[in-house]
Amino acid sequence: MATDDGFYSIIEHAVDGVETEREVVEAFAAIQERWVRFYPGYRSARFHASTDGTRVVNIVHWATEADYRHFVETSDTEGRMAAITTAMAALAGRAEARTSSRPTFRVVREVGPGPRRQDS
Repeated sequence: MATDDGFYSIIEHAVDGVETEREVVEAFAAIQERWVRFYPGYRSARFHASTDGTRVVNIVHWATEADYRHFVETSDTEGRMAAITTAMAALAGRAEARTSSRPTFRVVREVGPGPRRQDS
């Protein structure tokens, strides 16, 4: 299995229920569509909602770190952040960001499917 060598920004929110999870996913999907997805190197944004209704994780995939850095340097960060603030204020429930100030990652190892390993 080939390792995906892309670059990722991972954003996590603690939320107060399944309905808030849905609202956060919809809000951030709209932000990706309006502010992010057309930048060179953007691959996707995946949204993961916890089965217990307490977390939403948004994984934004970029082809390279340079593509992500270009986005950061040239995008309308002020406008995007205002849109995020507005979206969060409009939620019926509560959501709290649980992301570090540098939520970026690169893949360093991946274990894929295969036969059971026989230990010696």
